[in-house]
Parts: sequence; C-alpha cells; structure tokens
Amino acid sequence: MPVDLIVIIAAIIVAWLLFTWSIKVLKASISTALSIAIIALILQLFLGIGFEEVWQKLVQFSQTVGQFFTQ
Repeated sequence: MPVDLIVIIAAIIVAWLLFTWSIKVLKASISTALSIAIIALILQLFLGIGFEEVWQKLVQFSQTVGQFFTQ
C-alpha cells in the first residue's frame, strides 16, 4: 500500500508541475500576441503601414539573414 501512495503523490506533483508550466506558457503566448497586435495597430493607424508591408520586410530580412549564414 505505501508504494501505491508514493506513486499517487508523485503523479499529483507531476500533474501540478505540468499544469503550472502550461499556464505560464499560455500567459507568455497571450502577452506576446497582444504586444504584436498593439504594434501592428500603431503602425497601421499612425504610420499607415499595413500588415502586408511588415510581412514582406520580415520575409526579406529572414532571407538576408539566411544568405549571410550560408556564405
């Protein structure tokens, strides 16, 4: 019986650790998404820069970085 109790306690501890970790990841993901949305909204409203233009620059930047590391 004591071995079963140890296994149950260990399982509860692991489940709690996984739950708290997933909550932290969810919070970080939501805050990152909100930050990106706010930056995109500011760019659109105040500077007139659309999402497509930002996306094109990001793709161009990633290609430039990729070429830098392949050379």
